[in-house]
Amino acid sequence: MSHQFPPAPIDAAALAAAKAPFGHSRMLPAEAYLSNDVLDWERQHFFDGSWVCAGRLDDVAEPKSQKAIKVGHTAVLLSRDADGELRAFANICRHRGHELLPCGASAVRGVIQCPYHAWTYELSGDLRLAPHFGDVPNFDQPNLGLVTINHAEWNGWVFVNVSGDAPPFLSHVDALDRIFANYELGRLRPAVTHEYVLEANWKLAIENYQECYHCPLIHPELCRVSEHSSGDNYTDESGMWVGGTMDLESFAATMSIDGASGGEVIPGLNEQQRRQVDYIGVFPNLLVSLHPDYVMTHRLEPLTPTTTHVECQWLFAPESFERPGFDPSYASDFWHLTNGQDWAAVESVQRGMRSPKYVPGLLASNEDAVYQWVSLIASGYAGESMARGSTIVRA
Repeated sequence: MSHQFPPAPIDAAALAAAKAPFGHSRMLPAEAYLSNDVLDWERQHFFDGSWVCAGRLDDVAEPKSQKAIKVGHTAVLLSRDADGELRAFANICRHRGHELLPCGASAVRGVIQCPYHAWTYELSGDLRLAPHFGDVPNFDQPNLGLVTINHAEWNGWVFVNVSGDAPPFLSHVDALDRIFANYELGRLRPAVTHEYVLEANWKLAIENYQECYHCPLIHPELCRVSEHSSGDNYTDESGMWVGGTMDLESFAATMSIDGASGGEVIPGLNEQQRRQVDYIGVFPNLLVSLHPDYVMTHRLEPLTPTTTHVECQWLFAPESFERPGFDPSYASDFWHLTNGQDWAAVESVQRGMRSPKYVPGLLASNEDAVYQWVSLIASGYAGESMARGSTIVRA
């Protein structure tokens, strides 16, 4: 099953150029990165209408914990009841629409209470108390519970579908179940979280992530531990994602400044997985980097057409936390440096797109994963099926 949405407010001819066969295609037009109308459409369809990563289950691990997350046009309230069941609701009081929690805020309490007029809900979403409504004739308390949101728990993450009409979640990730299996992602725990506000469109960060053509010029530290042209991109795989691999240099145990690891290899990895890094972009907002000893993620939220909030986390196996003197900074410091190099590059691209002289560019032979991502987005904009599938092989 595939995603298919109404056409976006964007030039059809420019989309045709982005969907042309690899080697003949161009990037998306500037309006895809600059237009408020396009971002409104993306929020309604790519975010509210799809399966979006809302964070790690660790964010609401404790019974009675709650957290509010912005997704598209809608804020979602995650709540774990006293029995440990996770639920997702629209973060909207049924009285007059006040947010139940500010976006990004967390709480641990036995009820969900609106801070405006004290309407109070059970952790199941049922309305418990509505002050001064006892004598209101059309007050129908059983039907005034919180509005539920479809959600799925997968590999330690929670995904939500606000519209309720996306294809089944497992068809969204599909082959990633097999690719991720040995990493046992559900048992990994976050050790470090960084937050960034990127002065660029959300899609630019993902496009940058799908190629290392730029690495020799702006990532000298990365190129010391991994040959920029190594590895292969995933082809002929199903699901709403794109990605590929890079190989570690012979002396390097992982991605760090000196190639040394300060953690433990994730149990269950095969020999090939111990010598490579996987880079996966899960549509629309999750980037996952699988290393032998840690997993790095980026979760993106578009703020405006030209700004993006990025939450970056480093996850480690429990065995690493048990290691005497464990310090995750060997991984987080390396990628904080690398992220900064990437952010400077994509922010420069964003500034360039503001020029009336900007023309969507061509793609090099080693930018095939960028092509897969761009053609996926262009198909969605055009109102066509977003089913993924390509026979492209890295040149």
